[in-house]
Amino acid sequence: MAALSRNYALVTAGYWAFTITDGALRLAVLLHFHELGYSTVSLAFLFLLYEVMGIVTNLIGGWVGSRAGLHRVLLSGLTLQVVALLVLTVRQPSWSELVSVMFVMGVQAVSGVAKDLTKTSSKSAVKFEASSVDGALFRLVAILTGSKNALKGVGFFVGAALLSQVGYESALRLMAAVLAVVAVVLAGFLTDDLGRSKVRTPLRSVLSKSPAINRLATARFFLFGARDIWFVVALPVFLDEQLGWSFEAIGAFLAAWVIGYGVVQTLAPRVLAFFGSIDEVKSAQVWALLLTAVSAAIALMVAVDVGTTVAVVGGLIVFGAVFAVNSSLHSYLILGYASDESVALDVGFYYSANAAGRLAGTLLSGLLYLLGGLAGALWGSLVFVAVTWLLSLRLAPLPSTGRQAPNPRLA
Repeated sequence: MAALSRNYALVTAGYWAFTITDGALRLAVLLHFHELGYSTVSLAFLFLLYEVMGIVTNLIGGWVGSRAGLHRVLLSGLTLQVVALLVLTVRQPSWSELVSVMFVMGVQAVSGVAKDLTKTSSKSAVKFEASSVDGALFRLVAILTGSKNALKGVGFFVGAALLSQVGYESALRLMAAVLAVVAVVLAGFLTDDLGRSKVRTPLRSVLSKSPAINRLATARFFLFGARDIWFVVALPVFLDEQLGWSFEAIGAFLAAWVIGYGVVQTLAPRVLAFFGSIDEVKSAQVWALLLTAVSAAIALMVAVDVGTTVAVVGGLIVFGAVFAVNSSLHSYLILGYASDESVALDVGFYYSANAAGRLAGTLLSGLLYLLGGLAGALWGSLVFVAVTWLLSLRLAPLPSTGRQAPNPRLA
C-alpha cells in the first residue's frame, strides 16, 4: 500500500506539472496567433489535430497502459510534451498563414498525444489507490480532477503572462526545460508495475464496452463539446475584440474561471451531500438539467443584448460551477462502471469520447463565432448541453460490487 501511495503521488505530481504547461501552451498559442491576425476559423484549426489525436491516444493509451504499466505511459506523455514545446519554436515569421497553421496543427497533434497519455495514466491510477479504501473513490476522483483543472487555470495565466513578458519562443523553451526536469525525476522514482493488467488484453478490446460505459461516454462527448464551443476560441476572441481586454486580463479571467471550476470539482462530494444526494446517477441527471437551464439563460441574455458583459462574465461563472459538478460526477461514474482488470481500457475509451467532444466543440467554436458571434456559440453550446441531459436519463445504475458511495466525512 505504501509503494502504491508513493506511485499515486508521483503520477499525480507529474500530471499537475504537465497540466500547467498544457494550459499555458494553449493560451500562448491562441493569443500569439490571434495577435498575428489569424481568423477565428484558423485559430480553431490550430487545435484540430490536438483533439483528433486525443481520440486515438485515449483508446490506444489505455490498452498500452494495461499491458506495459502506467508509469511508461506517463513518462512518454511528459517526453512528447517537451518535444512539442521545443519544435514549436522552429516556426519562422516569414512563413505564410497556411504553412504556419499546418505546422502548428502537426506539432499540436504531438501535444495532444502527450496530454492524453498523461491523463490516462493519472486517472487510471485512482482506481487502484481507492480500491482498498471504503468510500474513497469519489473523493479521490474529485480531488485529482478538480486540482488538475485548477492548475490548468494557473497554466492559462502563466501562458498569458509569459507571452507578455518574455515572448512566445522564450516562453516555450522555459516550459520545456521545467517539464524535462520533472520527467527525469519521475523516471528515477516510479516503479514498474503500477496499473499493469494480469490479463493480456487484445487490441480489439478497446472498443468492446458495456452499454453503461457507451452511454456515459456519449454523454461526456456532448458535455465537453458544450463547454469548448464557447470556451476555446469564441470567448477569448470576444473579450479581445468586443470588450477590449488585454492579454493579461483575458488570461487572468480564463485562469480564474478554470481554477474556480476545479475547486468546485474538488468539493463536488460535499456539494452533493449538502443537497442530500446519495445516488450519483440520479444526481448526474438533475445537474445536467440544471446546466441546460443555466445555458439557456446565458444564451438568451446575450442574444437580446441585455447586460451582455454581466451575462458573459457572471453567467459563465455560474455555468462553470454547475458544469464542474457534472464533470466530477461523470469522472466518478466511469470508474464506478469500470472493472479492475480493464480500468485503463475503460478510462481510455471514455476519455476518447471526451476528446471527440472537445474536437467538435473546438471546430464549432471558431465557426459559430464567425457566423453568429458569441451568441451563436452559446446557442450551439445549449444544444449540446440539452443532448447531454437527455442521454443522462438513460444511464444505468452502478454495479453494486463496484459502487463506492461518497462518504461526506471523507469527502
